[in-house]
Amino acid sequence: MQVILKEDVTNLGYKDDIVTVKDGYGRNFLIPTGKAVIASESAKKMLAENLKQRAHKLAKIKADAEELAAKLKDVALTIGAKTSSTGTIFGSVSNIQIAEELAKKGFDIDRKIIYLKEAVKEVGNYTATLKLHKEVSVEIPFEVVSE
Repeated sequence: MQVILKEDVTNLGYKDDIVTVKDGYGRNFLIPTGKAVIASESAKKMLAENLKQRAHKLAKIKADAEELAAKLKDVALTIGAKTSSTGTIFGSVSNIQIAEELAKKGFDIDRKIIYLKEAVKEVGNYTATLKLHKEVSVEIPFEVVSE
């Protein structure tokens, strides 16, 4: 079944994308939660008209994301964590701690757009990916140190 996404859905697509999903996923989750609508012919025509009217707004949003990515390119974070004597972290470092460190540096980034490739459970150097726009992403290096 084809649906039109009303908002960004992780690992599926971005707002206003037309995607193909299994019937159960669409009818039991996406549509009832308001994340998507069925992609009928009239819905596709309305989407095309809305996109045409919002084209300049979308260009500005992308330009803002590119500007923020340029500022974030030179940022390096240091995150302190409680560790054992072997360097293993009690718990793990997640996107929440990265968002808090970015906030301390003056960047208000939503934690939902920060992605880690692997679980951070030891002291060392890692990278996090920030997906600022569907076409703009930036990688932020961060170091985990023992407190």
